[in-house]
Amino acid sequence: MDLYPPIEPYDHGMLSVGEGNRIAWEVSGNPHGKPAVLLHGGPGQGCAPRMRQAFNPARYRIVLFDQRGCGRSTPHASDPTTDMAANTTSHLVQDMEALRLYLGIERWLVVGGSWGVTLALAYAQRHPSRVTQMVLTDVTTSRRSEAAWLYGGGVARLFPEAWQRFRDHVSEVNVDQDLVAAYARRLQSPTEAVRLAAARAWCAWEDAVLSLEPNSHYNVYSDLPEAAMIALVRICTHYIQHGAWLEEGALVRDAHQLFGIAGVLIHGRHDLSCPIETAWSLSRAWVGSRLYTIDDTGHLPSITKRKALLEALDRFAEASPTTTHSD
Repeated sequence: MDLYPPIEPYDHGMLSVGEGNRIAWEVSGNPHGKPAVLLHGGPGQGCAPRMRQAFNPARYRIVLFDQRGCGRSTPHASDPTTDMAANTTSHLVQDMEALRLYLGIERWLVVGGSWGVTLALAYAQRHPSRVTQMVLTDVTTSRRSEAAWLYGGGVARLFPEAWQRFRDHVSEVNVDQDLVAAYARRLQSPTEAVRLAAARAWCAWEDAVLSLEPNSHYNVYSDLPEAAMIALVRICTHYIQHGAWLEEGALVRDAHQLFGIAGVLIHGRHDLSCPIETAWSLSRAWVGSRLYTIDDTGHLPSITKRKALLEALDRFAEASPTTTHSD
């Protein structure tokens, strides 16, 4: 099943959301279609034009936006003078509401991937009456236990050489739990070469973890433009250090708040970045959700994962909203 043909936005702009931040947004598809908002990963990865193509442009009013500090949003996190204090999960949830109100949308379908799943769940649990349905891929809830798996020595058992290189870049670190903080300090250096070297080392580790996947044939992170790479790693380390400002396990624990919202969870069995246990736990806690396990796929895009995503979005394009929540 192919993506829909490329399309261009019919509207776009920069929305001031406070603390000097302006988020870049765009709308494409049918101006009178079913509203849907897509939440990119990272945090800090930004949106790409290809993301529009998951939606039937005749049926959906497609909203994309770059979260604070990344993509086309300003100020950019690649600038070490950009203050990160006002870049938190709560701020991003507020930004979504500000954008929804600015665009005159009453309710929208929420789509998220990887970090975008965490943000989608945080938003929907805070504003359930504003969500019609949800489609979530590569499920993560940003628990500290999940970060410990990826950056604290868990999956490192499968990639000892790459893990050693990842640690060696911050050679002043003696214990694994200090790694993220050490990288965060490097990403705040006033010297661009220091920031870039740390970002490259971080992205090399991320790509190593993806390297066993059946369709791993390119460097997802290491091939990013330099400014985008620095912003991504700076924002990632900022969020990981603070556990995304979420109580550990709260998004799964409070999944009952999503009752009445239909959800599709799509997750690759071979995902070593975000092991499937989180998706399985969420599906059990969220009445009205359904988990689609893709057995030939990991974290990276694949034909079978894309098919599941397009089928879910096409099905929801025909569906009537069922939520009865009030905020």
